Amino acid sequence: MTAIDPHPASSGAPAPEPGRPLLTAGVDVGSSSIKAAVFEDGGPGRERMLAGIVERLRRRDPLEVAEVTFDKALEMAGVERGALHYVATTGEGEHVPFRTGHFYGMTTHARGGLFLDPEVRAVIDIGALHTRAVLMDGRAKVLGYRMTSQCASGSGQFLENICRYLGVTIQEIGPLSLAADAPELCSSICAVLAETDVINMVSRGVSISNILRGIHDSMAGRYVKLLVAAGASGRVLVTGGLSRDEGLLQAMRDANDALDIRAHPDSILAGAIGAALWGGFRARKLAERGLSLSGGGA
Repeated sequence: MTAIDPHPASSGAPAPEPGRPLLTAGVDVGSSSIKAAVFEDGGPGRERMLAGIVERLRRRDPLEVAEVTFDKALEMAGVERGALHYVATTGEGEHVPFRTGHFYGMTTHARGGLFLDPEVRAVIDIGALHTRAVLMDGRAKVLGYRMTSQCASGSGQFLENICRYLGVTIQEIGPLSLAADAPELCSSICAVLAETDVINMVSRGVSISNILRGIHDSMAGRYVKLLVAAGASGRVLVTGGLSRDEGLLQAMRDANDALDIRAHPDSILAGAIGAALWGGFRARKLAERGLSLSGGGA
């Protein structure tokens, strides 16, 4: 299930040359940040990331930030726009004007996760607003998935709100959580109740470390249940913005030691990576059929 936009934007992309690597890019438009990745794609097993970048939205227009992030990634890679064979978007990027095509987030995170760790057969994408567990095979074909409900208490945005209240940065929460010695669980049902719990903890003098670890434990319990419900086993790669939160990762490991919970330094780029790689796959398939990237349906 690669789920391509049936009406891709006109790209004017160069035609792939037999035996030559493709240049592709992926842009993942999220709720709180834009991720972009540029690849030299020589075919299966011969893909190389040339650049990857994350840009926070900070209440700016997502399409404008996508344009800026894309250009920064190209500059880092030393690649001109006109040299790209395919520009793929994912997430909320279906309206990005410079795209060649659009891919569903589940398929891009599965493909990106497999690129970052070829042994994984499940990813859990923890984003600002939603979390989803995705099962895939060794070719990144999605075999099943589960998603969280709309409740904000299981999201990255909720954690950011708590951090602002506690006066700590996102970069500090992992080390602080790992330093906890008596974590206190908060409500895992409702963001409003969870925030009330935190206010009560602060008034009782509970340390920031123990508050954060309690929140992590609560979130981890939900995530692990999601993975189990999806049928995950063995190695699982965490992707999305919270993949950099070592405190949360440890809480997930502690919640279920049967799962091998891991993260990669580039896990936050998994969606953009997967989009770029699926773009290369699609470009080759279109070329094999003698179809132009700029001229019609994919």
